[in-house]
Amino acid sequence: MTDALDAEDQKLVVLARSARARAAASQGAAVRDAIGRTYAAATVALPSLSLSALQLAVAMAVSSGATEVEAAVVVGDSGSDVAGVAAVHDLAPGAAVYFADPTGQLRSV
Repeated sequence: MTDALDAEDQKLVVLARSARARAAASQGAAVRDAIGRTYAAATVALPSLSLSALQLAVAMAVSSGATEVEAAVVVGDSGSDVAGVAAVHDLAPGAAVYFADPTGQLRSV
C-alpha cells in the first residue's frame, strides 16, 4: 500500500483488494459515501450482465441511499475504468478515484 493515501483511503484499498480476492475477479473496487459508509464490489462478467467493480460499488452506494461519493479505489491489473469513473463523477464531480495494482500499490489518480 502507499503512504500517499490517508488512512480512510487506505481502508478503501483493503476493501477493494478483499472484494477482488473473494470473487477471484479481475478488479475490486470500494467507495466511501459522504457520511463515511463504504461499499465494496468485484467485477461482474456474466453472459447477460457486465459491470465493472467500480460501477457496481457505486450502484450499491446509490441503492443504499448515498447521494454523494467522497472517494473511490479500483484494484486490479487495468489502470482505467471510464464508465466507472463517470458513475463516481455523476455523484461527485470532484471525487478522487485511485487506481492500484493487485498488491495495493497506487498506480494513478
